[in-house]
Amino acid sequence: MKNTTVYVVDDDQAIRHAMGLLLKSVDLDCESFASADEFLERHHAEDCGCLVLDIRMPGMGGLELQQRLLEQDSPLQIIFITGHGDIPMAVEAIQNGAVDFIQKPFRDQELLDRISAALETAEIRQSMLAKKAQVQSRIDSLTKRENEVLSLVVTGKPNKIVAHELGVSQRTVEIHRARVMEKMRAKSLAALVKMHMVVANEPK
Repeated sequence: MKNTTVYVVDDDQAIRHAMGLLLKSVDLDCESFASADEFLERHHAEDCGCLVLDIRMPGMGGLELQQRLLEQDSPLQIIFITGHGDIPMAVEAIQNGAVDFIQKPFRDQELLDRISAALETAEIRQSMLAKKAQVQSRIDSLTKRENEVLSLVVTGKPNKIVAHELGVSQRTVEIHRARVMEKMRAKSLAALVKMHMVVANEPK
């Protein structure tokens, strides 16, 4: 599996050490940080994988770090570690996009199962983002008129209607449509529509 790095942010050194040993025992790369600020100093916006994050820490707390990562559109999948009194905060974290939260004390296997699921989600999301970037690159290669033709063709409108709406000949639309299909590397209208949907629908 790709994106198998697990980032652990917890001010408790014993927890960081125990998690590091546990994750390495199942061949997962682990990077540990004692604070949110330390993590942000070494974090890159494109880092992908799973972030296991303590919700309460001195200084910047887990929820604030989550907000910072949201602003960066980070692909990291976040699992919060919470105490019994932190459940309302954990619910807020889930509403803001965290994939899970786990209560202390937790069993090793429970944590590994949650992390495994989060890493699968991270890989799927990164694949979607890569595909979106590829399609967007092809769209960016289109001329203004080709973009106009694309926008109308993917709605199912025939060339005759597209020509009428753009105020050009049907033959002109056919030429532009052929160029759009070539530049987008679409073998059919259905394939073209699917590509357009990839860009229109932002992966969550």
